[in-house]
Amino acid sequence: MARVAFIVDDIFEDSEFQVPYDRVGEAGHEAVIVGASAGKEITGKNGAKITVEKGSSEVSADDFDAVVLPGGYSPDKVRMDAAAVALVRKLHDDGKPVAAICHAPWILAEADVLRGKTITSWPSLRTDMVNAGATWVDEELHKDGNVITSRKPDDLPAFCDAVLAELR
Repeated sequence: MARVAFIVDDIFEDSEFQVPYDRVGEAGHEAVIVGASAGKEITGKNGAKITVEKGSSEVSADDFDAVVLPGGYSPDKVRMDAAAVALVRKLHDDGKPVAAICHAPWILAEADVLRGKTITSWPSLRTDMVNAGATWVDEELHKDGNVITSRKPDDLPAFCDAVLAELR
C-alpha cells in the first residue's frame, strides 16, 4: 500500500481533487490531504468542502510514496507555501511520482523541477512552463521520468491510470 499526498488549498478544481483521491483509495492506497494548516476546511471552485489532514510543515517526503497536485486556483496558493514547495521538490528529487494536472504545474515551476522535462498543462501555462525550462506539449497525458502531467478534467481517466500504474 502506498501513501499519497494530495496537496491542495482553497479554490481547487473539485474533480481534479476528488477523482484521483477516490481512485487512489479504491486501489487500496492511503490518500492524505496536505495543506497549509491541519484542520483547515477548504472549498473547491464548485463548492466541495474538504478538511486538510496534515499541515505542509508537519510532514516530510519520507512520509509519502507519491504526490498528486490538483488544479484550479489552488496551485497559485500552494506555490506560495514554502513548506509545500519544498515537499514537492524533495519527493521529485527522491524519484517518487509527482503528478500535476491543469494549473498544478505552477507548483512544479516554483519547485524548480522542470528543467529539461517535457510536460503538459492547461494551455495558458505554456509560456510559464517554457520559462521554467520545460518543453510544453498539448497532450492528454505526458510522463517524463517521475513527472506525470495532464491538461484538464477531461484528462482525468488517463491521469489517474498513470498515477495508479506508478503505485503498483
